[in-house]
Amino acid sequence: MNAKQAIFSANFHPFKVEYSDSTVISLLKQGGEKAFEWLFKEHFKSLHAYAYTFLKDDEMAEEIVQNVFCRIWEKRELLKADGSLKAYLYRAVHNESLNYLKHQKVKASFGVYYAGQQQDEDEQVSHKVAAAELQKHIDAAMSELPQQCRIIFQLSRFEQLKYQQIADHLGLSIKTVENQMGKALRLMRQKLAEFLPIILLLLMKW
Repeated sequence: MNAKQAIFSANFHPFKVEYSDSTVISLLKQGGEKAFEWLFKEHFKSLHAYAYTFLKDDEMAEEIVQNVFCRIWEKRELLKADGSLKAYLYRAVHNESLNYLKHQKVKASFGVYYAGQQQDEDEQVSHKVAAAELQKHIDAAMSELPQQCRIIFQLSRFEQLKYQQIADHLGLSIKTVENQMGKALRLMRQKLAEFLPIILLLLMKW
């Protein structure tokens, strides 16, 4: 049992003693458990209702009020003897409730951000896998092109040579290069037709 549970599970008995704020504060500073019990019983119900107006959650409202009383007990030596306990309690519950709601909002925002980040990472991995798979099929399709067709296609697409440069490099007419490129493109389109959706997806993302 932790300190908080020990405080609030204690066998408190109703008693009729009335305390002034200054007396309660003085007794609390001396470690007076009866005074703490009185303070708790005197204000718990109304503070719980006050916390509920912010939180709309019964258990959390109880938790918030208990936290406030727990903190009072732990820091009882710092209480000011001339202060209003009721005002202090309501202010503490108000601040504790708003801090809790703020924390929940930050948690929710982080959750949305994290989910978005995770989705982006998943999409990036998915795109890399799709690109790797597509590259395998492009390599396979190129390897099946007739030799001259493949060489001309590679010089055009990978070496960025113009048709005339390819013709000069291979000792062919530019008409032959044009025909071979047309053939290569037609065969590649046929062999990669089923991967068109992946190609379009990658083109949209990259």
